[in-house]
Amino acid sequence: MKRVVLDASALMTFFEDRPGAEKVEEIISRAIEGKTELLMSVVNWGEVSYSVWRGRGRQSAQKVMAEIAQLPIEIVDASAELTKIAAELRAQHKLPYADCFGASLAISRKASLATADADFIVVKHEVQLIDVQK
Repeated sequence: MKRVVLDASALMTFFEDRPGAEKVEEIISRAIEGKTELLMSVVNWGEVSYSVWRGRGRQSAQKVMAEIAQLPIEIVDASAELTKIAAELRAQHKLPYADCFGASLAISRKASLATADADFIVVKHEVQLIDVQK
């Protein structure tokens, strides 16, 4: 089964109906059909929460988080091993630290990383990227 890690920007694209939302919807649909395993780092999950909260308020954030809970996404805790990989990525690349958790999860689970964030280009040799905006 194909594994895909969702970055915060991919889910934000979906929930805010930005360009690329259809591609994220396709990925989620494949997971609902049992054809794809979806994963997300708890750090990136938290990014979605605070981004919606800051942009649209607490109630909107709670609504989005409840909707995420209904999706077939495994939220993965930031273990010591994932944190070590994230720290190594941060040390080697100019990638924001929170983004390093999505990349570390993709590396550890041998998964592709779905994102709308161009910052991930610096790890394209370590992680197979799915640019949801293309």
